[in-house]
Amino acid sequence: MHQNKFLLLVILLFSTAIITAQKPQKPNSVIIYNQIQKLNFLGSVLYIAAHPDDENTRLISYLANDQKARTGYLSLTRGDGGQNLIGPQLRELLGVIRTQELIEARKIDGGEQFFSRANDFGFSKNPEETLNIWDEQKVLSDVVWTIRKFQPDVIINRFDHRTAGTTHGHHTSSAILSTKSFDLTNDPTVFPEQLKWVTPWQAKRQFFNTSWWFYGSQEKFDAANKNKMTTIKTGVYYTNLGKSNQEIAALSRSSHQSQGFGATGSRGEDTEYLEFINGNPLKDKNNIFEGIDTTWNRVQGGKAIGILVTEVIAKYNFQNPSASIPELIKVYKMIQSLDESHWKTIKTNELKNIIAGCSGLYLEAAATNQEAYPGSIVNLKLEAINRSTVAMDLISVTSQPDAKNTLLNKPLQFNKDETMAVDLQLPSDIEYTQPYWLKEKATVGMYTVTNQQNIGIPDIIRNVKLFFNIKIEDIIIPFEQMVVYKYNDNVKGEMYNYLDIVPEVTSSILDKVSLFNSEKNKAIAVKVKAGKDAIQGVVQLNLPQDWTVSPTSIPFTLDKKGMEQVVYFNVTPPSQPTEVYAKSEVTIANKKYNKDQIIIDYTHITKQQILPDAEAKFIRLDLKMNNQKIGYIMGAGDEVPESLKQMGYQVSLLNPDEITPEKLESLDVIITGIRAYNTVQVLANKQKILLDFVKNGKTMMVQYNTPSDALPANIAPYPLKISRDRVTEEDAAVKFLAPNHPVLNYPNKITAEDFKGWKQEQGLYYPDSYDANFTPIISSSDKGESAKKGALLVAQYGKGYYIYTGLSFFRELPEGVSGAYRLLSNIISLHNPTTIPNQKVKP
Repeated sequence: MHQNKFLLLVILLFSTAIITAQKPQKPNSVIIYNQIQKLNFLGSVLYIAAHPDDENTRLISYLANDQKARTGYLSLTRGDGGQNLIGPQLRELLGVIRTQELIEARKIDGGEQFFSRANDFGFSKNPEETLNIWDEQKVLSDVVWTIRKFQPDVIINRFDHRTAGTTHGHHTSSAILSTKSFDLTNDPTVFPEQLKWVTPWQAKRQFFNTSWWFYGSQEKFDAANKNKMTTIKTGVYYTNLGKSNQEIAALSRSSHQSQGFGATGSRGEDTEYLEFINGNPLKDKNNIFEGIDTTWNRVQGGKAIGILVTEVIAKYNFQNPSASIPELIKVYKMIQSLDESHWKTIKTNELKNIIAGCSGLYLEAAATNQEAYPGSIVNLKLEAINRSTVAMDLISVTSQPDAKNTLLNKPLQFNKDETMAVDLQLPSDIEYTQPYWLKEKATVGMYTVTNQQNIGIPDIIRNVKLFFNIKIEDIIIPFEQMVVYKYNDNVKGEMYNYLDIVPEVTSSILDKVSLFNSEKNKAIAVKVKAGKDAIQGVVQLNLPQDWTVSPTSIPFTLDKKGMEQVVYFNVTPPSQPTEVYAKSEVTIANKKYNKDQIIIDYTHITKQQILPDAEAKFIRLDLKMNNQKIGYIMGAGDEVPESLKQMGYQVSLLNPDEITPEKLESLDVIITGIRAYNTVQVLANKQKILLDFVKNGKTMMVQYNTPSDALPANIAPYPLKISRDRVTEEDAAVKFLAPNHPVLNYPNKITAEDFKGWKQEQGLYYPDSYDANFTPIISSSDKGESAKKGALLVAQYGKGYYIYTGLSFFRELPEGVSGAYRLLSNIISLHNPTTIPNQKVKP
């Protein structure tokens, strides 16, 4: 709780918005003063890298808060291919989480956030593979678009474009594309279709944000030639905030909770190094804006604005910020008279927030419900209060998207809270609230966004908003507010979310993968959820003709919005192995609905609604099993237990604190989840109990962990060292090193076919050295690399089997990869006596 309060404080210190998704911002006089200082700086920097968490938050925070520069971060991907330490969401759903974490990070460090359409398809070992899968021209187009739109004076690359193969292929590719774009952005013949909305732009210079890490050690970096390097002293202490730049940056970095990047703030001297790459070289190595006019003089007619803002700063009264309003209104009028559009738009928005802050102006448009459906009426409660003695009148409010203008002509008297009710009519064709980049079908490497103007926008596009048209002196200023929903939580107090537009009805096939081991029918559950009151209709489960579904449709009635009903269909598979997608479809008054609703709701990010097609994968496969009872120890979070239950196993989730020999006695197999030994500290203290479990004749399977000095020395019964070896090519050819081993033969015969159709990768963090008691079962490799033999290691220990595997079961099972189910069944069955000899292969 203390940490959350501290985080909120820092957000308050640096946010320029009146309201965020979580809570309204109420800036104090120090924040307002910093905002006015920023109003007088017209320079910008764009930082470019590949993933969420690649950005240098110390540099972004320094540029935004010390230099007062407009600072952006372009992450080419949304981090969809990473791992998730806080929950089971992977791929696109993880990308949604990491997008929000980046947005929260920028609220703290003062930057702005952008993305390209590139899909993080997983680890890549070289940029050639990356750029081929991404579609190089499309991502390059997105980089050019962002630069033309943002108009940075300076571009900084996180990675080195010259070091292909020494880091993640996505990393190098981000630098390659950024460097390539430098001279293209000002060429009107390059991506000319963009010029309908933006103009060509040329950044002044480009740098590579280098450090000792890129040199391999601090000693090598200290000895390197730094003639082309600019040094920036980022160890700034902000006296009016009582915080160091590094402390703010650490809080920003700690927003990446799904990746476990919590950071501790530091203090004192700190230096960042920028290697010159493109553009105009620096004479003054300490000023990246050298030769760039960052004053209002850069805008035609702007000189007088800069002079007036300087006067406002000099006369600012920390005890009475509202004393600055008359001069700020003059500034506002002067900015509106400018012909230039880029800085005019940016500084107008900044100035609105400053004026609201100086006057203590609080504006809110709150819906009575968090969800609404197309065509419905949203009941809004409006609040407006002026906590200054400056005369203000609320002339009207204009709602969007219905363009309704409600005249009010209410004087906003000092500290008198004005509340009123307004109804907002939603159009029947308004789009549902969802991540816009997930609306259309994606490829492995690219999201599909056909609307050019949407490309790069970080967040969900929300169109339901209100403009409070407030007259101050003789000018009317429209203050924009998103429609929110707020409620009181008895523990957390006042809570906020945005208004979401939802379908009238959604449906969900509850098991996203259903396995059919025989021709017997199976009951399939479909959940129907109401998005409005009083709906009734029928739901169907649609499958190819060789699958039988009974009944053909099921009627339902739901009286209240939010109510759910689960119905069951009997599904009979065909006799031959096959994989198909089942789709649920709801019909109400001859209108069909086919969307599922997924809600992601973590306390550190804004609540998210995703609306994928309502479908699930059905697999008719030849899967032989035994009746083992399995205990599963969760690690960082995965869906393997659900997949095991789908296979038909009895699965118990084990609390690591409660592991005792007696608790394990009734179990046949123990499986540890991904990163279990990285994330569950108490597990090290239970390792002897777990290894004794194996020694006494049972089976234990340990899924991948990342290399760490904190891993228990006895993670395995014999010496084993985890490395960073991985096979990222999911279709890499697999060689069977121990073809006669039971794990490849009982109860299922494993062949090369079982490794076809794998998703994203074969595996990761393989051991690269291990005791001779381990039998390596398979080997494979990415193109141009040596064979990796540590993917699946099996050792007899006492009467039982210990298995260590880096194979990505956590990805393959939820994707319904048949071979992964068959191989896992064999691993689980290892403790059963078989007549198949155990062929040993030395490592």
